[in-house]
Amino acid sequence: MRYDLIIFDNDGVLVDSEPISNRLLATYLTELGHPTSYEESIRDYMGSAMHRIHELVLERTGQRLPDDFDDVFHARVFAAFERELQPVAGVGGVLEKLAADGVPYCVGSSGSHERIRVGHRTTGLDRWFTEDRVFSSQDVGRGKPEPDLFLYAARRMGVAPERCLVVEDSPLGVQAAVAAGMDVYGFTAMTPANRLAQANQPFTDMGELADLLV
Repeated sequence: MRYDLIIFDNDGVLVDSEPISNRLLATYLTELGHPTSYEESIRDYMGSAMHRIHELVLERTGQRLPDDFDDVFHARVFAAFERELQPVAGVGGVLEKLAADGVPYCVGSSGSHERIRVGHRTTGLDRWFTEDRVFSSQDVGRGKPEPDLFLYAARRMGVAPERCLVVEDSPLGVQAAVAAGMDVYGFTAMTPANRLAQANQPFTDMGELADLLV
């Protein structure tokens, strides 16, 4: 194994949540008078921490989102997760192999701890991720594309950044990994490879990842 730690993004990499959350985000922003298509939500907000959504809307429109925006959005997302959410195809096999080989791994997600836990519990991935393997943008001052989250995860796991590999599916996440001095593999199931051009290795099938790590 070329790496001492594998850091997984969560949404779109471990759980197939991006179609659900971006559909709901586009709908909610549109309801609030900020017309947004599903495609625009994917383009502008995929991989973002919640604060970045607030910042972009304010920057573009001069208007602040409601104070209860996060709570309302998360309530809608969690309800949809309970009905629809599935693990990303092939990820269970990857985690099983990493655990069998004794390779350390963790999550570094823009989502809140609650969102990560709801997703993992709903999909059964919670068996692979104890609390000490879960890191959120809530734990640091700045989310992706800043490197803070990935550097924090590496520090907590006791691994030097240059010995880490990040698995990401968003341009913001890839930028954050590069800024952290880590290698990054770009998962292109939803994001065109050209938008993840900074990644060391693009791949389209999560089932391929275990072989790419050798």
